[in-house]
Amino acid sequence: MVLLNDFKGQLAIEYIFWLGLSFIVILSMVNMAMDSDELNMAITAARSGAIEGANMNSFAVFPEKSFSEYENHKERINFPSSIRILKIDAINCGFNNSYQKTKIQLIAHVSAPGIIQKTYKDSLGSRINYYMRRSISKVFRTENITNSFHNPAFSPKYVFTTADVRWV
Repeated sequence: MVLLNDFKGQLAIEYIFWLGLSFIVILSMVNMAMDSDELNMAITAARSGAIEGANMNSFAVFPEKSFSEYENHKERINFPSSIRILKIDAINCGFNNSYQKTKIQLIAHVSAPGIIQKTYKDSLGSRINYYMRRSISKVFRTENITNSFHNPAFSPKYVFTTADVRWV
């Protein structure tokens, strides 16, 4: 015969155990979601920046110094052209000891049928990469901890660099 008094407190201890375990699981899930959210924000900012850089060419808007160089050496680039951002890859390069953050390398895949010369593509690719990094710096308000080219761009947990644009 089992007396009910023998189980007093057993339910309360099990309840506290499960409640504590649930709390730990929820905290770890929230932490993972926040890391993922930061990376998604950065990639979205990079895509927005790449589109802005491509649009600058479509409007044929350039800084004065660049315009002078393009006018003398790369005339074709001064005329609007159609540039399409196909995708942006984010490659996790692991933890970077120099910055004490995880390094992410961004690679833009771009199509521009009207632009054939490599020198033009290099100039446009540099502009697209610059605007990608700049956009990330603006989103995370880290313009003050990078150089004037926003290279690299920073977020709280990541450092972002760009590789040469891949032309398709």
